[in-house]
Amino acid sequence: MRSELFVLSSLLPLLQAQETILGVYIFHRHGDRTSKSFAPTTLTDLGYYQVHGSGEYYRNRYIGSNATSPIYGISSSLVKNSQLSVEAPVDTVLQNSAAGFLQGLYPPVGTTLGTQTLANGSKVQAPLNGYQLIPVNAVASASSGANSENSAWLQGQSGCANAITSSNSYFTSAEYLQKLNSTAAFYKSILPVINGTFTATTDTFKNAYTVYDLIHVSMIHNTSIPSSDLLTNETVFQLQTLADNHEFNLAYNSSEPIRAIAGSTLAAQILEQLNATITGKSKQQVGIQFGAYASFLSFFGLAQLPQVSKNFTGIVDYASSMTFELVTNATVTNTSYPTNDQIFVRFMFANGTASENPLTTYPLFGRTETTLPWTTFADEINKFAIGDQVTWCSKCGNSTGVCASSTATSTTTSSSSSKESSGGMSKAVAGVIGAMVTLAIVLGLEAIVMLIGGLRLVNKKRLASAGGVTGEGVNPTKA
Repeated sequence: MRSELFVLSSLLPLLQAQETILGVYIFHRHGDRTSKSFAPTTLTDLGYYQVHGSGEYYRNRYIGSNATSPIYGISSSLVKNSQLSVEAPVDTVLQNSAAGFLQGLYPPVGTTLGTQTLANGSKVQAPLNGYQLIPVNAVASASSGANSENSAWLQGQSGCANAITSSNSYFTSAEYLQKLNSTAAFYKSILPVINGTFTATTDTFKNAYTVYDLIHVSMIHNTSIPSSDLLTNETVFQLQTLADNHEFNLAYNSSEPIRAIAGSTLAAQILEQLNATITGKSKQQVGIQFGAYASFLSFFGLAQLPQVSKNFTGIVDYASSMTFELVTNATVTNTSYPTNDQIFVRFMFANGTASENPLTTYPLFGRTETTLPWTTFADEINKFAIGDQVTWCSKCGNSTGVCASSTATSTTTSSSSSKESSGGMSKAVAGVIGAMVTLAIVLGLEAIVMLIGGLRLVNKKRLASAGGVTGEGVNPTKA
């Protein structure tokens, strides 16, 4: 038995080596920023450091000449922009985070590779030691809306009427009202800490996230905080837990899927990019999008990740990222590319900058396997993906603006379909997956309720490894 195990273990590296990464899609949160209580928010030096470190991690994993899991056909030193699709909403924090990340993914190449010889024989060296220019597409159709980081409530940026209505309904629910009343004394107790920004009226569970955000940012950057003695580890933990609970309930509700419009939009974008990688035979291998925390929470709920761990109901840390890898064990060459039944998808998540919190693999869609066949993955994610204008307008109940023409088209199509047994343009053709509307962003986020009756805490482990403050999740023992 021992000799058999030895043989199997010796073959394992060979089996793993046969796996080829065909492409990846990365959804990434911004780095550390200033408080939303004082707009406009800006990316801090710490935030820049976090996203740059994450970019370096992904380079070492996928891009570099010595990458541990190299992507098939990817350029390792000089970037080929045709191989990348990078997007971020029109938001300063998110755009700058994307730029910082890309600096780590494709760093300056130095004088040798960064020098070009012109026709007359003269040489021109690229500025900043061969700094590589990578465009970040500003999109209004991202799962996070424009200026989302200046908005305390992200659903307000989605533009989806039914999603906004669904999130608003949380504020009249029995769960919310119970939490509002049971935490009143707790919030009153920390008012001296924030009374320069909040009043007795606004310092309540209704503003759980913005209260926590202000205190959290202050604890990272301010050398002194009013009445800081009130901010015990237990109190900070309580603030985070309440913010988690508040935001997750705004971002996702199992009985009202439209509330998770950001996650549905993101799902379609993930599918679109991965499908493009496959149909293009890995000509564009890397899709990257920067977005807000609510998109993570909405997607987590839709993908049934809270069934794997309740930690997926908490606000993800700054510079967190989730990654979808397209993998195959088939032979890949210039003349041979895997068929759909030979391609698989693996989901991984890093809570906080990946340079300090490496990617961990998790199962999706309530399944146990962590690597799904491509067709299974596509079928499952299509159950909640919204990737065309007609469907988005219909689900959101919007009939004006960009949806005015969609509503008319939908009515016409419906009428004609009653006269024809088949024919006419399908929604997939009419909308083409990926021509997203101005959707998105959404809501707010999440968490695990830790109050029973009064303010008794229930233990909750964060997905991030134990360490200092690296994101929106405060580690109370080291804050």
